Amino acid sequence: MSHHEHHEHHEHHEHHEAQERIGYESPQDALAAPREEFVYVAALHTGTGVDEPDLLAVVDVNPESDTYSQIIHRTPMPNVGDELHHYGWQVCSSACHTDMKRQYMVVPGFRSSRVHIVDVGTDPRRPGIAKVIEGDEIKRKTGLSAPHTVHCMPGEIVVISMLGDAEGTAPGGFAVLDARTFDVLGRWETEKNGVQFNYDFWYQPRHNAMISSEWAAPKTFQDGFNLQDVADGKYGHSIHFWDLEAKRVTQSIDLGEQGLIPLEVRWQHNPDSQTGFVGAALSSAMFRWYRQDGQWQAEKIIQVEPKEVEGWPFPVPGLITDLVLSMDDRFLYFSNWLHGDIRQYDVSDPTHPKLTGQVWLGGVLGPAFHGERKLDAGPQMLQLSMDGRRLYVTNSLYSTWDNQFYPGMKSWMLKLDCDPNGGLRLDESFYVDFGTARAHEIHLPGGDCTTEIFP
Repeated sequence: MSHHEHHEHHEHHEHHEAQERIGYESPQDALAAPREEFVYVAALHTGTGVDEPDLLAVVDVNPESDTYSQIIHRTPMPNVGDELHHYGWQVCSSACHTDMKRQYMVVPGFRSSRVHIVDVGTDPRRPGIAKVIEGDEIKRKTGLSAPHTVHCMPGEIVVISMLGDAEGTAPGGFAVLDARTFDVLGRWETEKNGVQFNYDFWYQPRHNAMISSEWAAPKTFQDGFNLQDVADGKYGHSIHFWDLEAKRVTQSIDLGEQGLIPLEVRWQHNPDSQTGFVGAALSSAMFRWYRQDGQWQAEKIIQVEPKEVEGWPFPVPGLITDLVLSMDDRFLYFSNWLHGDIRQYDVSDPTHPKLTGQVWLGGVLGPAFHGERKLDAGPQMLQLSMDGRRLYVTNSLYSTWDNQFYPGMKSWMLKLDCDPNGGLRLDESFYVDFGTARAHEIHLPGGDCTTEIFP
């Protein structure tokens, strides 16, 4: 390598490191991110009958590597029974206006309400536990339990949606951590009981707006799913719009019977956008929200029809459990955990989505195979590469629901190749066996399509 080449290579490397550690200026900047070489996967033993801690797995996703498609490191949690679920960074892209380095993952235990601060900056391929905040402290200082979605927010704070009060009943709320010290600062919202149920959330600084969705009280879902609970009004069917600065709900939209259990919310990445997508799991419907004449509105844009399946007392819903929007806002992906398919839609025109790809990966309509292997359960958590070419998939939803719908399930992680013009194909060379653990949420080391929010 010539001196000139070496100099350029060195500069590129420094730029790459800085990108990984601080964030991206814009969606365009994120689209140009270097290809991920490994990813983080939250994996649980909770509910499997194996008396071991949950863990954060590091999976090699570099096809040039000798350990491609293997777990190359495991960081176990200090305790048993956390149920690692969703997690996020202590700082993301420049929505947070800070000089802080992207060094820590905030990894909550959904069942224990513990929050683990995991150092992924010192040695990204070998994360270490930096601090553990006990569930009792969280409950004492916030009156809340069951931490779900983690987002950094302006003001050097980390905000976590909490699904229950200290006793695990509704309503939940939002807990706040100091992003530098990880001290528990209390609650984020100014009015308690602003929402009946809580689940996921996303915000857009340019519009001083935030959206949140609804699942149910932890006491309702933690022991399994009971259809009667839906009839009894114990599951959510509304989305809520918040004033980001005032920290209060300004408008709620009841999605009704067509929008039962609206889970994941994905705002378009363009910071000027006033539209996004929410998947109603039980109704298996995709809604688009948008703002018109100063009011938030929602319209159904996709319906997955239920199917009759032998042995089921009712037509089986697709059960849309996760969705991800590409960084350029062109493609929307979602998983039907019960039906067993992943779909790709072109949403260049969000009012008229076009189905451009579909792959079957298990489910009750199956069977489906990866080579010789029969795929257990159905596709669930999704994560997309920054350039939109690679979609990673795992199959665990929530321990008791896994056990109820797919008893004895074996957990895997797969990869789909995404055609930039539309189309999905299973990568036959990529299969990660999680052994005794079950794989849940996936994150890329430099931030990804579900973590980055732009100013």
